[in-house]
Amino acid sequence: MPNPKIIEKIKQSVRQSVPLTVTTYKLPHETEMQIDEILAAYLDELGQGVLNDHLSYCLKELAVNAKKANTKRVYFDEKKLNLQNKEDYAEGMKAFKEETLSNLDYWLELQKKKGLFIKFIFHPKGRHFRIAIKNNVEITRKEQMRVYDRITRSRAFETLEEAFAEVLDDSEGAGLGIVILVLMLRKMGLDEEAYEIEGENGITTSSITVPINEVKLEKLDMLISQIVDEIDQLPQFPDNIVAIQRLIADPKSEISDIARKISTDPALTADLLKTVNSAQFMLPNKVDNIVDAVKMLGLRGIKNMLFNYGADKILNLPSHPELWDHAHRVAFYSFTLARQITRSKDIIDDAYVGGILHDIGKIIFSAVHPELLDRIQHFSSERDIAPGLFEDLSAGYNHAEIGAKIAEKWNFSDSLIESIRYHHEPGACRPEHRLVVYCVYLGNAVCGYESGEIHFDIMDHSILSKFRITTEDQFKEVQHKLSNDYDAEVKTN
Repeated sequence: MPNPKIIEKIKQSVRQSVPLTVTTYKLPHETEMQIDEILAAYLDELGQGVLNDHLSYCLKELAVNAKKANTKRVYFDEKKLNLQNKEDYAEGMKAFKEETLSNLDYWLELQKKKGLFIKFIFHPKGRHFRIAIKNNVEITRKEQMRVYDRITRSRAFETLEEAFAEVLDDSEGAGLGIVILVLMLRKMGLDEEAYEIEGENGITTSSITVPINEVKLEKLDMLISQIVDEIDQLPQFPDNIVAIQRLIADPKSEISDIARKISTDPALTADLLKTVNSAQFMLPNKVDNIVDAVKMLGLRGIKNMLFNYGADKILNLPSHPELWDHAHRVAFYSFTLARQITRSKDIIDDAYVGGILHDIGKIIFSAVHPELLDRIQHFSSERDIAPGLFEDLSAGYNHAEIGAKIAEKWNFSDSLIESIRYHHEPGACRPEHRLVVYCVYLGNAVCGYESGEIHFDIMDHSILSKFRITTEDQFKEVQHKLSNDYDAEVKTN
């Protein structure tokens, strides 16, 4: 088994939905064994130890293919052959296998000198566990079509014996291996769609996605629901905030009624005037009339300000200032990113408040009362739920789902609920809320990148492209500007 430090990193990875990566240049036997141990530890943690043998084979197959792809690149470079040229490709492949295997150390050392790596990424995300292998040479169209052909051919086989008898292509080693991989997926109850391979910006990514154990998920869902049911022990939104929310929801309310109610809270009034007089509105004259300020901000803007203000009141915990600092930074980043891709004030406002509230589940747990802990633990023992599951939740696992259920209980808007629930899995949100969720996801990802918890290559690049980010250098420019602007904003306030 991996050493205790690695085990703790795996537990943290599962609980916080952050990836663990291992990078190698030569993929020696020792690294292969380490990868096997890490995989086994992840599957045990996720309640899917039964899949270990099958997934271990699949992971080895993907790793070997990545290693061969890197070797092929340096081999073709040495032979001064063009991989994209049909005649050169045929010429190079004649002796590729024999020449590279007969002097493998030479070719592996050459790969290392050229900086060609193989990166393993283990990433638990929501209800799934994704294992990916990246290598920094992009798969050619011919190679990709070859893989798809093998996947298609695998549909004709029911057993490994049939595959061995029929698939006898030995030229590149990409024939039988892929067929067996698909058959292994089938044995695990998965279909071929669980396996993906794609090339983009000089990187090839192969991945397998498996579901987390359903029994564990059911018990987690049960535990989360019970926690949310018991959450009345936590502070509720202040009464005056709830009263203003009711006024906003009442079609018979006048702007003057809402303004009058806001004016009864000096701190809220100050926040409102500060907002409308900020650089965001660029007004020629200062506004100091509450009614005018409400008109300028609009009912949706007021509603979002209330969420922000109310959350600040009940969740700004002296014992965990880092959680609140992170929330404000993500909010600023999300807001700024939203302004770059849309002119919709509603989306921009929701992106800010979604950033503030995205980790509300994690913040809630930091404020749980001892009496609530006792009741939840009693509930767990009554229903044979392992104590470790509650420990996982309290350490951050599934905090997005906890936060979303609390947001539902507090009658937050659908857009904010989606931002909380899917800020780690933006692709799973409803289409009508994508822009808001994408902004919150990227704002949080930028913060994770700054802290070293998230690497650029494991981010959702389809979402990055919507913000015109295709390379890490471009991402760094965005991150640098966001960070500087935020620091400047904090200094002026």
